[in-house]
Amino acid sequence: MAPSDVQVPGDAHEWVSFADPDDERTWLFDVTFLLSGWSCIYGRGCQGVLTAPAAERGEGCCSYGAHFTGPEDAARVSKVARSLGPDLWQFRGRARNGVVKTLPSGDLATRLADGACIFLNRPGFPSGAGCALHHAAARTGRSHVETKPDVCWQLPLRREDETAPDGRVTSVVRQWDRRHWGDGGDAFHWWCTEAPEAFHSDQPVYQSMAAELEALVGPAVHRLLVAYLDARSSPSTRPTRAESVPVAVTPLAHPVVRHQS
Repeated sequence: MAPSDVQVPGDAHEWVSFADPDDERTWLFDVTFLLSGWSCIYGRGCQGVLTAPAAERGEGCCSYGAHFTGPEDAARVSKVARSLGPDLWQFRGRARNGVVKTLPSGDLATRLADGACIFLNRPGFPSGAGCALHHAAARTGRSHVETKPDVCWQLPLRREDETAPDGRVTSVVRQWDRRHWGDGGDAFHWWCTEAPEAFHSDQPVYQSMAAELEALVGPAVHRLLVAYLDARSSPSTRPTRAESVPVAVTPLAHPVVRHQS
């Protein structure tokens, strides 16, 4: 079979790896997603993560609340919550017992209010629908990386770390797929990294999510990544969708990893 007759797999992604200049760590980045035009379309076509289309509910990916990465994450968000007033946060009055609950698994998560995250302002709320923590960041000129739970500001980026027997760490930064939600992800009617309508931004992800990327990998590694992607980013090489990759791509098998962030 001639090479021209071979069809590139629809879910193939291009990757780049390099050594951390300051650590015994190798970084592996999903170039296809970082160069793509994905952007959050909350309020502009997002159907949410329920089992049927629910754009009119304005819940986005907040229907089930957020899992905290640990006590520090929960404490940071709780501190921000105490600074919010009812003008900015619809369910401020429901937070008398705090905003954190302990799940049967022992994990910490945000409390719910009326069937979704307690921080989610619903459509029609005077200061705007969407995350009150996000609104608070915008109002005060802060980055939402400082105000929202880790998983919320990272989405749809995902960092996974694996430690080899010799102690060297491989850190993978990739798009957050449906499968990363576990069994519950299979029930989603819609997920944004699978949706063509979410890939229409003129700005590639590595630029639009620069603050999030730097927080995930640190300033030194972020500078190296940006230098590489700047050289790669041009109309002729930039994918317009997560699945659109150069023909020369060699698909990478998904590594077995432990999610750390």
